[in-house]
Amino acid sequence: MAAWRDLVRFIELEYDVTRREPDEIRVRLHYGGEDVDDGERTQIVVVAREDVEGQDWVQIATPFARADAVDVTGVLAEIGATTVVGGAVIMGDYLVLRHSLPLVNLDINEFTEPLELIAGSAELLEEQFTGDDDY
Repeated sequence: MAAWRDLVRFIELEYDVTRREPDEIRVRLHYGGEDVDDGERTQIVVVAREDVEGQDWVQIATPFARADAVDVTGVLAEIGATTVVGGAVIMGDYLVLRHSLPLVNLDINEFTEPLELIAGSAELLEEQFTGDDDY
């Protein structure tokens, strides 16, 4: 997979797309019950095309808490102990897990596995540190 449009086409076929813009697509991943009434939790993930020194990269990012509402040191310690892919950053008011990949020669498993790991980790962090399901 070497083109952004090919990745977007794949995402549209495989995921619950909630928003699409020229350089960004948002998807909702579902966890738990059959629907929201059954205790289902969801996680919004932003997949964006980024230009890094003339090369297309894909950034996978998902917020999981407001930075001012949680113990950031505790969150970082938990991420260090439990998370294999990605890292935590503050973007605006939010703590976000994100991971970036070069688009050139990207195999689909190099995208899907990090996306699912990032989203799943963010969902667990959100539940553990906020008790909510806002993102």
